[in-house]
Amino acid sequence: MNRKHWGLVRGAVVALCAGATLVAQAWTVGQVAPMSGSEASQGRAYAQGMRLYFDQVNKAGGVQGQPVELEVLDDIGHPDETVAKTRKLLSESKPVVLAGYFGNRNLSALLESKALDGTSIPLVGYQSTDTRVLASAQLFSTRAGLFEQMAKISTHLATVGITRLALVFEERPDAKDLTDLITKAVAPSGAKLVATAMVKKNGSDKAVQELEATKSSAQAILLVASSTAAAAFIEAYRMDGGKAQVYATAEADIEQLAKRLPVSYMSGLSIAQVVPSPYKVSGKLNKDFRDATIAAGKTLQVPVSFAMMEGFVNAKVIVEAMRRSQPVTPERVSAALKGIEALDLGGYWVNFKPGQVGSKYVDLSIVNTSGRVTQ
Repeated sequence: MNRKHWGLVRGAVVALCAGATLVAQAWTVGQVAPMSGSEASQGRAYAQGMRLYFDQVNKAGGVQGQPVELEVLDDIGHPDETVAKTRKLLSESKPVVLAGYFGNRNLSALLESKALDGTSIPLVGYQSTDTRVLASAQLFSTRAGLFEQMAKISTHLATVGITRLALVFEERPDAKDLTDLITKAVAPSGAKLVATAMVKKNGSDKAVQELEATKSSAQAILLVASSTAAAAFIEAYRMDGGKAQVYATAEADIEQLAKRLPVSYMSGLSIAQVVPSPYKVSGKLNKDFRDATIAAGKTLQVPVSFAMMEGFVNAKVIVEAMRRSQPVTPERVSAALKGIEALDLGGYWVNFKPGQVGSKYVDLSIVNTSGRVTQ
């Protein structure tokens, strides 16, 4: 082979390598969430839901010609790990957006650490009821907030004449703000809080005792707690003979509770759901989700669940914001999110104008006497 031919071959190899490099590039979405520990089932399901949609997008050519890649780091549910792993993601992977975070203490620790300060990177989709989290301009919720969930529950209860409510919540520093928010949320339906109790880390029995001590005439209990704390309280309350109906927020994952509690304790429990049921095909979003799970087949690593549906919804919002960004950078994605108005994901609407809470969708799942979920 003469020098001229060798030069042509070498040029072709370089071009192929450059092409391979371009193909390998991807828009990175970073998630730090519990992939192990007591809340792992929700974290893993949420990640799976996002991957389902990203896989569909990538098969169709990606976003602006580049694939979307989800990189997940496990924080085991520990706030310190949430901060450390987020710093690691930002430093090493250079994501254009963060997504799918979990926990009041985790989100609070992240904001207090100032790890996001100066980055302009948006965090899209999270599970937290901390009233202080809403103050961050970098956080975008693709689910209905605590106010909307409580308003839905109290409106439903008022239709059957239940207006005297007790509030039980997991230990948290913003207890007063939480109580004020819920008082305001239930007031339009004519309901009021007649008792409050806190579920502490050292046990749920004290919360039950606090309710008994107030001698309240509560007809139903509003429960704001994680799946682990919710299960512990419900078990202690039922074992103590408590008969009032329990209505929990979406943080209490109904699939996890069903695994931890007997049917007799689950009966009558209701949970506010912030996404349509993943088990029904009643609209375009449900059909899209079902088709994605079928296409994934045996590659699905966890069972279908509400958390998986929520991750799927969140991925749709992220991709829409990325498509509106020219070029795709954290700053442009953040600006695109703020511009999303009346985005229809197939019967599920997202609107960030005004505010950082993009959805008002709330439905109620109720467990019947045979342990089956009705909605």
